[in-house]
Amino acid sequence: MRLGVEAALVRGELVRGDVEVDGDRVVAVGRLPAGRGGIAVPGFVDVQVNGYGGVDFLAATRADYRRAGEALLAAGVTAYQPTFITSPESTIVEALRQLPANGPGPRVLGAHLEGPFLSPERPGAHPLEHLREADVGLLDRLLDGGRVTEMTLAPELPGADALIARLRERGVVVSAGHTNATAAEAHRAFDLGVTGVTHVFNAMRPFRSRDPGIAGVALTRPDVVVKVIVDGYHLADETVRLVWACASGRMVLISDAIAAAGAGGGTFQLGEVEVEVSADAAPRREDGTLAGTVLTMIDAVRNLHALGIPLEDAIGAATVAPAAFLGRADVGVLEPGGPADVVVLDDRLEIASVLCAGEAGVVARG
Repeated sequence: MRLGVEAALVRGELVRGDVEVDGDRVVAVGRLPAGRGGIAVPGFVDVQVNGYGGVDFLAATRADYRRAGEALLAAGVTAYQPTFITSPESTIVEALRQLPANGPGPRVLGAHLEGPFLSPERPGAHPLEHLREADVGLLDRLLDGGRVTEMTLAPELPGADALIARLRERGVVVSAGHTNATAAEAHRAFDLGVTGVTHVFNAMRPFRSRDPGIAGVALTRPDVVVKVIVDGYHLADETVRLVWACASGRMVLISDAIAAAGAGGGTFQLGEVEVEVSADAAPRREDGTLAGTVLTMIDAVRNLHALGIPLEDAIGAATVAPAAFLGRADVGVLEPGGPADVVVLDDRLEIASVLCAGEAGVVARG
């Protein structure tokens, strides 16, 4: 089956010609004659999404995951990592139990545990009463509960070194976030094997001239991936450009979306936290604290491109970069032999169609 596109984005380069798919695999790119318009890009990979389409993943059933998956496909997401914020141990274990094995719809890559080993000085929207001191026994119980692929923690907490070592031992990607780490503590964490920073500049020690904190260190270390929320609320435009200037090849777009994304305004749950959402503002707790987003990955790409970042690079930050961060070569790519997870964009960067494992997921919304 040919997709009828004019060009395809292959490993960061636009290749003129059509894309051919056979079953769940891409068999050719650059087929001539080219189609009548549009470009084919890899399906988006969202490594931090708390909920979607009215579904909070911490309380989701298998049926809820199917519903959320349909909504995510409409935004071009073909692989994602459900993210569970700080909650009671029993809540997290049950959420892990409900995590689906892969079936129809976007691929579930595993769970991202954002907490509970976070700094009480930088909790953001996480409930303080459920934050925990470093505890390897608790960590083991959480990891035994299901398919955990990433954990965000505050590396300056006493005993965090042991958590990092255990996570690495068990093959879990470790990120730093909701952290008050100094520059020296950040360097130590990265030397120990922390490889990412969760929503850089948000919920972390501020950058100062004599102590740039974890954000400054991350931007200057080529071995660290920086994950960024580009929704117009979490970061100023200049801050996003600064991150790109420092870390263009290792910047990962995340949605950090909550259940309200794709579901309109109203009151929604983020774990135990009640969040108010209006059509023209970011989700916030009652005290005004930012609490996730209603951002879609296609909007994140558009927003980054609107700041002057080349389209190919903006798409890469939502596809190949997050896939590489998780060590996944089977998502986030569009190439012969690769998965038929494809988003077709028109000349306005609107989604015209989505293929997930070769199956049509959604048609243009108009």
